[in-house]
Amino acid sequence: MKRWWAAALVGLCTVARAQSEIAFKSLDRHDGQAVELKAWWFAAPTKAPAPAVVLLHGCGGVYDRQGRIGERMRHYAALLNGLGQHALVVDSLTPRGEREICTQRTGTRAITQSSRRLDALAALQWLAQRPDVDARHLGLMGWSNGGSAVLSSTNLQHRAVVDFPVKPAFAVAFYAGCAADLKRGYRPSAPLLMLVGEADDWTPAAPCHELASGLVGQGVEIEGYASAYHGFDSSAPVRLRPGVPNGVNPGAGVHVGGQAEAWRRSRERLLQFLQAQR
Repeated sequence: MKRWWAAALVGLCTVARAQSEIAFKSLDRHDGQAVELKAWWFAAPTKAPAPAVVLLHGCGGVYDRQGRIGERMRHYAALLNGLGQHALVVDSLTPRGEREICTQRTGTRAITQSSRRLDALAALQWLAQRPDVDARHLGLMGWSNGGSAVLSSTNLQHRAVVDFPVKPAFAVAFYAGCAADLKRGYRPSAPLLMLVGEADDWTPAAPCHELASGLVGQGVEIEGYASAYHGFDSSAPVRLRPGVPNGVNPGAGVHVGGQAEAWRRSRERLLQFLQAQR
């Protein structure tokens, strides 16, 4: 077994502890002032400059009910650290006075994909300036609303993405909402992997497949998992969330929860993708 794969498997069996809390300014401005973001830095165990990945949370935010960094974020930070890569978990909600936006209708949210795109670009800029980071190998990884932010932050149809001097080397989006970027038109600024649940009734897989089908040979890859719902990369049981208004069937709620086979296969596909970017 290759050394990188063995290290990654160790990371999958652990949850990382953030080594430091940091703050940096978003490119987003509110009342004329740049929004100051909170983030958590998980340093790779290496002294040489290393690749680094920005982790973008979903609409539920970074924290669990106990106020700790959620288990999903800590698991993926551990995976990346096991591969010798730094991880930066960015909190886009609490600096703007929100704990979650899942129960807010998409059109009414004050925190938009524009906000999150400007957060992601600022995070890339912050990483690129660090002496312990290899600025040639920066990545974006997001889940759900954060997966949509990955698409938004790598879409050259957005002027901010075109003009921004720091570009990611790769991007990964788990069960993203793809409809907006499909409608706008998506031109990737970096190789992109999308991982989707075919039974997802919150952010459906079909727009993501359609987006990818129009970009064959342009570095956009997609893998779908049969019978998998939103949030398939966890051990949580599938449950109905009736208070979420933004699903495929308005008023009926959405299903969220893990599926063991999809979780296993998505880990393997993610590791293959990350290895290909080395």
